[in-house]
Amino acid sequence: MNQNILNNAREAYQNAEAILVGAGAGMGVDSGLPDFRGKDGFWKAYPPLAKLGIQFEEMANPQWFITNPQLAWGFYGHRLNLYRKTIPHLGFELLHKKHLKQKTHTFIFTSNVDGHFQKSGFKEKQIIECHGSLLHLQCTQLCGYPIWPVDSKIEPQIDSHTLYAQEPLPACPECGSIARPNILMFSDWAWENKRCEIQKLNLQNWLNQIKDKNLLVLEIGAGTNIPTVRSTCEQIFHSLGDSFIRINLRESECGINGAISLPMKAKEALSKLMEGKGR
Repeated sequence: MNQNILNNAREAYQNAEAILVGAGAGMGVDSGLPDFRGKDGFWKAYPPLAKLGIQFEEMANPQWFITNPQLAWGFYGHRLNLYRKTIPHLGFELLHKKHLKQKTHTFIFTSNVDGHFQKSGFKEKQIIECHGSLLHLQCTQLCGYPIWPVDSKIEPQIDSHTLYAQEPLPACPECGSIARPNILMFSDWAWENKRCEIQKLNLQNWLNQIKDKNLLVLEIGAGTNIPTVRSTCEQIFHSLGDSFIRINLRESECGINGAISLPMKAKEALSKLMEGKGR
């Protein structure tokens, strides 16, 4: 890593009065969460699906909650249990400390569904989860019952050989139908997006409040395969941003004039950005 580039990134980070954090899957990998990039990585995490030849894009489909709810809840229940027990890495803490100690106005735009920004201390009103949250549920039959948080007592029990979840499965409190995570899946025409729409309003209000501040757009671990985070970060930078940093071990390239690319992992990059400042 060129030291001058790192110094420029550190200066932009430390001088920012407001930071929009755009976080993709690469933000969670340093916490020990599995990387689903490519079928080999996915099947390593879920051997029963490897035996069935089911790839991530196939499994992450709401139709499974209709045709095979035990397998659907085995997959998503395993992820729910994993996200709950995993401790977010140091980078989350450093971002939150900067927000608190330096009074930096901070907002999170993330495609991750693990709730780790909330677990790290950020408030709900500071976060958009553009693909939803595994910690919230909705009715598969769209009976009208509003999105609800997963009960902390719910801990799906899963057969490690078949990936089937034991019954009873999570159900809608209103009509008793099978519940599903409030996540935007592939080929998903039934995702309830009301929670996300409220979060979008929170972002717009935040952008209005900081339009006269020195705004850094800090993109972390967001790939090109599903470019929602990247495109949103670029759009906001072009509208209001003063500086732009892209942190991505594999896809750090950036065609934005004046942008800084750091081909690093999230935790390492965020630690280096804080060097020279009291933590």
